[in-house]
Amino acid sequence: MQNDFLNHIPIKSRSGVQAIIEDQNLIIKVKKERKTRHGDYRKLSSGNHQITINSNLNEYRFLITLIHEIAHLKAYKTFGNKIKPHGIEWKQTFQHLILPFLNPEIFPLDLLPLLANHFKNPKASSDTDANLALALKQYDEENDKTFIFEIPEGVTFKLYNGRIFKKGPKRRKRFECLELNSGKLYLFNPNAEVQLLEEA
Repeated sequence: MQNDFLNHIPIKSRSGVQAIIEDQNLIIKVKKERKTRHGDYRKLSSGNHQITINSNLNEYRFLITLIHEIAHLKAYKTFGNKIKPHGIEWKQTFQHLILPFLNPEIFPLDLLPLLANHFKNPKASSDTDANLALALKQYDEENDKTFIFEIPEGVTFKLYNGRIFKKGPKRRKRFECLELNSGKLYLFNPNAEVQLLEEA
């Protein structure tokens, strides 16, 4: 198994991660950034298991994503392949695996209460937890991206694919935004990262 992924997680977490993945027939690959996901897990036709994780994640988000994907493998092995991808079996497995890492030797003190709250009922993506996503973002390398929920209503923004939108009102949990080119309305997750085009 390749161990270059260990360079992407906090030093104090490395031995714990290695202990979890021993003898799992697991291949872990670090990939270039993918806009639609931080990582993924799949069982290979060879019988091995593969996890891929984006290389651009900061060390704390990388560790959370890695444990998230290992939880898929462990839940699959424990409960079989009929379970829901992010159902109760996966949630319990994720909670059990992440708990030993939730300490100040691994995560900064400002993240620990947010992580403790998040893992009471972990979601399919930590990005859906606005407070945690914003706190994790401060450890990213500087870039020109911002979150949708940080942008005032009526301001225009651009996605990674070049499409331009104007932010509209909040509809329940997501924001209604108008694509300027087509005139169509789309709903955006509050934590979608975008590039601001103008000030309000």
